[in-house]
Amino acid sequence: MKVFDLNEMKAFPYEQREKNVFYQTKEFKARIVELPPGGQMPTCEMASHVIFYVLGGEVRVTVNSVTIDLKEKQCLIAEPATLSMTTENGARLMGIQIAKSSEH
Repeated sequence: MKVFDLNEMKAFPYEQREKNVFYQTKEFKARIVELPPGGQMPTCEMASHVIFYVLGGEVRVTVNSVTIDLKEKQCLIAEPATLSMTTENGARLMGIQIAKSSEH
């Protein structure tokens, strides 16, 4: 068991996103995502399931051409998809990628 203080973790820019991974196993990895005002997460093809939990701020997330707004303390869960994210005023999130199981 490990306890993480998500509010105290340092977050690196998108270009250094691998430094934001704070826990990783074969099945999943968890990271901090911090976007500055006007920031974005470029469109990416996710082969894994994803969970985004908004710790602070607000983001606009597009999943396979469907766009929604997520506010603080809201959570998005998506199956493998094409994703992108933007924010007007900045946001801090926890993102979890869960490997798609090959078992049915």
